[in-house]
Amino acid sequence: MNFTLSRTHKLIIAAVLILPVIVFALYTWSALTWTYSSGERAGYVQKLSKKGWICKTWEGEMALVSIPGTVSEKFYFTVRDDSIATLINQTIGKRVAVMYQQHKGIPTSCFGETEYFVAGLKVVE
Repeated sequence: MNFTLSRTHKLIIAAVLILPVIVFALYTWSALTWTYSSGERAGYVQKLSKKGWICKTWEGEMALVSIPGTVSEKFYFTVRDDSIATLINQTIGKRVAVMYQQHKGIPTSCFGETEYFVAGLKVVE
């Protein structure tokens, strides 16, 4: 039995295989470039570590203290730029303000464990 595919069938099979990859890539690109919100948070960086099995990202934790003596809220964030991570590591223990961008709907944790990506830093004290 001689079984051959026509050109139309080959195009349909190629489209079925390639189209989901293209849609996933476009969705991921839009989730990483479109900013849902941006802002600044001030507090004390408690932890910053590089994590991940394959995709390494900097993951941090900052204590937000509104009034001294009250229970602090924790702000978890991701840093994708090594130079910003170096600045944060140099200021651990100091009061800092981080400028962040929130990206909702990121499809995997390969790009970061949180939806808050730090884009800048300044020392407050």
